[in-house]
Amino acid sequence: MPQDSVSTGGFSPDKKDFGKLIEPSILNALPHYLPLCVFPLILAAAAFGGWWLLPPFLFFMTSGGAIDRAIGLDGRNMDPAKTPERRLLWHNLPAWAWAFLWPPTLIFGMWQILVANPFAIWEDILLAIMLTMEAQAVFIVGHEMIHRRTTWERRLGEFLLASASYPQYSTEHVYIHHAQVGTPHDVGSAPKGESFWSYFPKEIVSNLTNSWKVVGERLARRRLPVWHLSNPFWRYGAYLAFWYGLVFWMGGIWAVLVFVFLGYGCVFSMKISNYLQHYGLRRVRLANGRWEKVMPRHSWSADWKFSNWLFFNMQRHADHHAIASRQYPLLQNYDPEESPHLPGTYGDMMNLVLRPKRWFAKMDPIVDQWRKHFYPEIENWSAYDSPVAATRPEAFDAIVEIFDADSRLAGWIERNPELLDNLNEREFTDLDLPKGFGPDPESESIARRGLTRLYWTREMDVREMKSQIAEIPAADAKDTAEVVRNWSNDKAFQVGMHIVRGNLSPDEAKVALSNLADASITTVLAAVVADFADRRGPLRESGLAAILLGDLAAREVSPEAPLELLLVHDGLSPANSENLCKRFGETLAGLTRDSLIFSPPEDANAIQALPLGELAEYGRSSGSEESPDLTRARCVYEAGDSSIGSRSSEILEEMRKNEPPPEQSAEARPEE
Repeated sequence: MPQDSVSTGGFSPDKKDFGKLIEPSILNALPHYLPLCVFPLILAAAAFGGWWLLPPFLFFMTSGGAIDRAIGLDGRNMDPAKTPERRLLWHNLPAWAWAFLWPPTLIFGMWQILVANPFAIWEDILLAIMLTMEAQAVFIVGHEMIHRRTTWERRLGEFLLASASYPQYSTEHVYIHHAQVGTPHDVGSAPKGESFWSYFPKEIVSNLTNSWKVVGERLARRRLPVWHLSNPFWRYGAYLAFWYGLVFWMGGIWAVLVFVFLGYGCVFSMKISNYLQHYGLRRVRLANGRWEKVMPRHSWSADWKFSNWLFFNMQRHADHHAIASRQYPLLQNYDPEESPHLPGTYGDMMNLVLRPKRWFAKMDPIVDQWRKHFYPEIENWSAYDSPVAATRPEAFDAIVEIFDADSRLAGWIERNPELLDNLNEREFTDLDLPKGFGPDPESESIARRGLTRLYWTREMDVREMKSQIAEIPAADAKDTAEVVRNWSNDKAFQVGMHIVRGNLSPDEAKVALSNLADASITTVLAAVVADFADRRGPLRESGLAAILLGDLAAREVSPEAPLELLLVHDGLSPANSENLCKRFGETLAGLTRDSLIFSPPEDANAIQALPLGELAEYGRSSGSEESPDLTRARCVYEAGDSSIGSRSSEILEEMRKNEPPPEQSAEARPEE
C-alpha cells in the first residue's frame, strides 16, 4: 500500500524521516521545558490583570497547527533497549515540574478571582478561561504520571486529574481502556461511523460506572468488601473534597458550579483527543476466541515536532498502547506501514471532530485503506462497526456470524440487542448442540438438524405456543399484545439463528413462523373478546370468526409479513360489531409494532368486518382491489357461537372448489 494512503491523506512522509536515533541528554530534553514557560505568564496575569492577560493567550495560540507545519515532523527515536530510565532525569524534570507547579498556580488564580477580587468582571472571566485552557494539559501530565511505576508519581497524577473533577480516569484508563482498546468492550474506542456527539455522553457515563465496577471486581478477587480502605475511590473522594472544599471556601456554591462546568470543559477536550486517537481502528477476534494483541496499528499517531515538545510526545499514541509502561521520552514513532498516521495536526483533527460530516468524509476512506492494508482477508467489517457490538460485546462471535449471514437478522439485533439473550436459553442451546459431541461433523449436523426440525415443526405447535404464552401474566388486551409481541420476537429470532446455522431449512422455518403467527393472533383476539365481555357481557347468541388472508392463510409466513385479516360475525348488533372491529384493529396494531413477524398496517382501522351471510357474496368479487382473495383464506379463531368457524370454513371451501384452474385466465372464467 502506498505510504500516503494510510498516513495523511495527502501528506506523504519519507521513510528516512522515521526512526532517527538520539541519545538522552539535556540538549535533547530542553525543548520539553517549553510547557513550563506558561507558568510565569499565568502568574503575572493573575497578579496584575489587564494587558498581562494577553501573553498567556498568545502562548496558547502557538499550540495550533501553523507552527507544527512550519517546523515539520520530528522523526527522532530513543532506543528503549539501550536507555535505562535513570538516564531520563533531564526529560522527567519538566513533567514533574509541570505537575508540581499546576496546583499552586490554579489556587492562586482562583484566589485572585474569588477572594482578593482586584479585577473587573471581564478580567476575572478571561483569567478563568485562561486557567481552564491550561488545565487541559492536566490530562497530558496526569496521564503520564498514572502510568509510572512509583507510587508517588501515580498519586500525583490522580491529584492532578481531580483538579479537573475526573480522578476516576486513573482506574478506567489503565485497567479498562488499555486492556480492551480496539474492541467493542471499550467505549473509548469509537467504531467507524459513530460521531463524537454520540460518543461523548456514553464515554463520560461508562468511565465512572466501569471504573467502579472494575474496582469492585479487583477487591472481590482479594476477598475484600468494596468499602475497604484500599479502594482507590476513597482517595479520589479525598482529592475531590480538597478541590471542591477549597473552591466552596473561596467562593461559595456558585463558584463550585462554575468549577464543575470548567472542569468538564477540560474533560470535553480530552475526550476529543481520545476519540480521534482510536476512531475506526479495531483488533480482530482470533479463532481461539481471544482478541489479537494490541499493536501499533491499533491507534492513530502523529509526529509533529512542536506538538511533541509542547505535549510530552502525546501524539505517539500507537507506541503508548503497544507498551504502556514506556515513559514519554522513549515513545517510538512508527513508519506508516506499521501504524496509521492522522491526516493532519492534532489541531486540525480536533476541529474536524466537531463537524461529523466533514470528519467522516476525511477519515472513513482512510480507515477503509487501513483495513485493506492490515486485514485484507476480512471483507465484512459491519459487525465491528455496529452499535450492537458495543452494546453486547460478550455476544460478539454470534454478532459476526449474524452480520456475515443475514442482513435482516442483523437489523433485528441492531434494533433489539436483547434478542441475543435468547441464544443462552436452554430451549436454544439444547437444540444447537455443541461441536464435537458426535463421531464426525456430518453426524453432528444430522443430529442437530433432526432435533431442531422435530421441535419447531412438531413439538412447538400452535397449542404448545399458546400454552406457553398463557403462563405470562397480562392485565388486558393491550398488555397481552405487548407480551405476545415480545415473546414471539424471541422465538422468531431463535428460528432465524437456526436458519443461519443450517439447523432449519427456509421451508421448515416457514412452518415455525406460521405457528408463531397463528398463536400470536389468536391469543390477542381472545384477549380483546375477553375485555369486550367484561364490559358488555359474553357473546351468547352471536358469534365471531377471524379469517387469515394471503401468506398467513397459506402458512407461507416470512419475517415482517403483512397481517391481513377478515372478521366475520353473526348475530352481533352493528354497534357491537363496529366496536369489536375497532378494538381488534387497535390491539393488532400494537402486536405488529416492532414485531419481527408482522409488518405494521398502514391503517389501524383497515381490518374489514362483515356478517356471515355476506361472506359468499363478498367472495364472488374475491381478488379485486376492493376485496382480498378468499380462495387462500383460512379460519383460525372463533368466539361465541361455536358453529360460526365451521360455517365460515364451509363457505371458503366452496369458493375454492369453484375456483377455475390456475392456467385459466380471468377473461376465460365462466360468467356467474
